[in-house]
Amino acid sequence: MLLPAMGVSLKLSYAEMGTISTVNFCGYLGAVLLCGYFTRLLGSRLLISCALLLVGTSMVAIGFSTRVYLIMGLYFLTGVGSALSNVPIMALIAGWFEPSLRGRAAGLVVMGNGLGIIMAGNLTPILNKMAYGWRLSWLTLGAIAVCVAVICWFLIKNKPADITHEAQAEASQAMKISRAYSDLDTKGSSRLILHCGAIYFLFGFTYVIYATFFVMSLVQERGMTEHEAGALWSWIGLLSLVSGPFFGMISDKYGRRAGLITVFSIQMTAYGMAMTIWPLPFLYISLICFGIVAWSVPTIMAALVGDFVGPEKAAAVFGFITFIFGFGQIAGPFCAGILAETTYGFTASFFLAALFAGIGVMLSAGLPRISSSPAR
Repeated sequence: MLLPAMGVSLKLSYAEMGTISTVNFCGYLGAVLLCGYFTRLLGSRLLISCALLLVGTSMVAIGFSTRVYLIMGLYFLTGVGSALSNVPIMALIAGWFEPSLRGRAAGLVVMGNGLGIIMAGNLTPILNKMAYGWRLSWLTLGAIAVCVAVICWFLIKNKPADITHEAQAEASQAMKISRAYSDLDTKGSSRLILHCGAIYFLFGFTYVIYATFFVMSLVQERGMTEHEAGALWSWIGLLSLVSGPFFGMISDKYGRRAGLITVFSIQMTAYGMAMTIWPLPFLYISLICFGIVAWSVPTIMAALVGDFVGPEKAAAVFGFITFIFGFGQIAGPFCAGILAETTYGFTASFFLAALFAGIGVMLSAGLPRISSSPAR
């Protein structure tokens, strides 16, 4: 949302604007592999607070910058801080909540993504129209991140300080389940982690295709105005707020495997219904299906990793599968873009997303059967 105004002000080329986003993603992708190491070294509380402080200060510095290469370097640091805060926050859930609550806890955390996007989407256009424009936006958003870093320092604890004997017994039983997987032989453990990574890759591959080309297909193939297409897209943002908590609760009650199978099935429907071979009513079904499951896969994956490997290894393993997920985000739009160019439309692109979501259903069905509730 800030790049167009920055491009005009700093006379940036499209290549330079694209590179600014790319280096941010590279910073994020590289840092996720270090999350496990830094969590063990510093603890979740210190790491999350320092990482958010890095995010905030680098964004504030961008607001004062005038040189494109300096902005690229600072935005790289923003990506690093984003990874070193996001992954440990998701992994922290494994240490604080027993399996029967991890899904809905992760869902409430992921719900913050949707709220942040809604806030930024409404705040940034207002700030951009004020004096200093995009610079004021960077300064304001950076200051908010710094404030959140301070809040995290005071509120976050690495481990539960005091829990009831009943909860402790449930957590102990849950840890036995986790150790049954984490203490597998190296080959079996690696295979299980790669299995989870493959599922997360498919989510990254498919959802980015939809997010990248959905609005474009509405404008170019269905004749909508940008305002109409944007209004429809905003409904996805609102629907997505319930996706994490609801499907996290579903995975708590019926198991992670059942939750993932359900989510990928709904996503497959969303991608298939987006193809322009269908009448307009199918488009609204697609929009609703995508919205209600938008943040559900990261929610379930965070809980799943906690179930399989336990709190001690959760940050490292979740960081690793997030790294694989990142390659899905790269490959999806690239492959779908080539299909769109060669077929002169987006139907084949959405079909590709639906096909890969179907593979996600099959891979999810192949996960070990494990109850998220130690009592079951």
